[in-house]
Amino acid sequence: MVNKIRVYELAKLLKMSAKDLMEVLEKLGIEAKTHMSSIDVETAKLVEDMLKKEDASAPSKAAPAPQRAVRRVSVAKGATVAELAKALGVPVGDAVSKLVKASKMLSASDRADDEALLILGEAYGVELEWGDGASDQGGPAPSASPEDVRPERMVPRPPVVTVMGHVDHGKTTLLDTIRRTNRAAKEAGGITQHIGASLVEHGGRRIVFLDTPGHEAFTTLRARGAKVTDVAVLVVAADDGVMPQTEEAISHARAAGVPIVVAINKIDKPGVDVERVKRQLSERGLIPEEWGGDTVMVPVSAKTGKGVEELLEMILLVADMLELKADPHALPRGYIIESRLDKGRGPVGSVIVQHGTLRVGDVVLTSNTYAKVRSMLDDRGNYVKEAPPGTPVEVSGFEEVPVAGDTFVKVSSEREAKAILESKKEQTGEAVKPSRVRLEDLYRRLQEGEAKQLRLILKADTQGSLEAIESSIRKMARDEVGVEVVHKGIGNVSESDVMLAAASDAIVLGFNVQVEKAASRLAEDEGVDVRTYRIIYEMLDDVKAALEGLLEPERKEEVVGKAEIRAIFKLPKGGKVAGCYVLEGFARRNASVRVRRGKEILYEGRLASLKRFKDDVREVASGFECGMAFEGFQDFQEGDLVEFFVVSETRRTLG
Repeated sequence: MVNKIRVYELAKLLKMSAKDLMEVLEKLGIEAKTHMSSIDVETAKLVEDMLKKEDASAPSKAAPAPQRAVRRVSVAKGATVAELAKALGVPVGDAVSKLVKASKMLSASDRADDEALLILGEAYGVELEWGDGASDQGGPAPSASPEDVRPERMVPRPPVVTVMGHVDHGKTTLLDTIRRTNRAAKEAGGITQHIGASLVEHGGRRIVFLDTPGHEAFTTLRARGAKVTDVAVLVVAADDGVMPQTEEAISHARAAGVPIVVAINKIDKPGVDVERVKRQLSERGLIPEEWGGDTVMVPVSAKTGKGVEELLEMILLVADMLELKADPHALPRGYIIESRLDKGRGPVGSVIVQHGTLRVGDVVLTSNTYAKVRSMLDDRGNYVKEAPPGTPVEVSGFEEVPVAGDTFVKVSSEREAKAILESKKEQTGEAVKPSRVRLEDLYRRLQEGEAKQLRLILKADTQGSLEAIESSIRKMARDEVGVEVVHKGIGNVSESDVMLAAASDAIVLGFNVQVEKAASRLAEDEGVDVRTYRIIYEMLDDVKAALEGLLEPERKEEVVGKAEIRAIFKLPKGGKVAGCYVLEGFARRNASVRVRRGKEILYEGRLASLKRFKDDVREVASGFECGMAFEGFQDFQEGDLVEFFVVSETRRTLG
């Protein structure tokens, strides 16, 4: 058999990214679907030789100079060019000269704009930003507008990973093993401070793991609108295989639209069959890459640590394909992943910074509270002064406990934060429950552009009932509106089902099952529509009625009368009236009208008035004369034809 090598392994040997190597292979016409694809060793040698020749023929480059820390200078919004020069410590005339050379005609007394900051920053090798005038020597971080993320400043950020899977399949053990193998040996006793996330290193790169394993926590964040997770690691025990919660986890990850990396755990146990697990997962749509699919699957033992290094490598490879980047100099913002009331430090929130660099002293705003950052603890319990993008930290200084899953953003001052929160309270009054989709209002949602398909979570008492219900519902789908079964399962409606429905805007339908008390309370809080049925055709009738309501009705037009304009009368106060003779049927006041001149349609609308002599009338029969005026139309002539028509709508059925 010909020896083969995987694309990512070759990329590592060639000291280039798997993504770059994939592009090279594509240019050479070498087939490789993903970074896990294998190519034969002879082909790999040809690629290596070709790249070496290209490097040899390329002009030699001087070794890059070591990067120096860029000085950051903050200036007050609306500062003049002279004030900018003073902040930079350069002569005013020199600053004006630099601007003029860059075709920016500003005098010393003119106010600087964003472009001026960029020009002078590049000219003097500093990072100029709007703020309160303090430099980065211990002063507060500069403010910026929400649109301040700049592509040219984007840098790679660590991926955020959630570990999911069935109970007892080893999620917590795997997390503990990952943290233990990636931390300094001197740090005895594991994690000093629990902040809801762990930052680990592999090959000189960082990965953020959310500490709370399980799809419930993951989906709670999603339901709150926080798109925190970049990659989901699905843990499946090799001895158990795919279980009900495994299927739930797959549904939750798919609803969130995140790539899945499978960790097939407990391979240290005797007699386990990894291939059986792969077959089970492939039946759920997760096809291993070695079978031609696009799902990375790594056999691991959380107990012994075997395969964990490869798992971390695969996570980073998937992250490379996502090209995760952030702007460290933008306005600090991110997500609240956990919150609690600490006895000693008051309300605290564990956050992950998305863009910008969060610093002690910054004022951050959430939907319900604000904080002047008093202190920040990293995942090892160390106090830090700043947190760049992708860094999890626990923040103290909140006025109230923030909401988990909420977003935060830096504002200029506590006064601004208070003003925004007060304004929000005045506008909204008391907190309003989330508005979720219901069967009755699907048509309205579609008309408003909110709903394109009916999303369902199906729960039933038996597999046979579940399959019958799903099959019947899928047959109801039409081109205009689809049906998507987000998740299906056996058993009662659980909190997990409700959270998934909240995150994916779905309706929960249960057949011959009950709704757990906790799930019922959560559904009420989240505004999720949960319905249970004892008779299967009642469930199908409800779904059918909802889908029929989404179908555009059939429109039928009926001409009820025709009249000819034979005279035109001008009114004393302006305007015109058409003197008409009814040729066929009736001229009706409440009907729609169409004015024709030959084959051309001049107007389509409604009558402003219909009169017989001086009296207003509702209709005029054929053979009689009448006067009529049209809403917003007076460009008629003698000889024009007026058609009166009514449109009836017939509700369509699925048949």
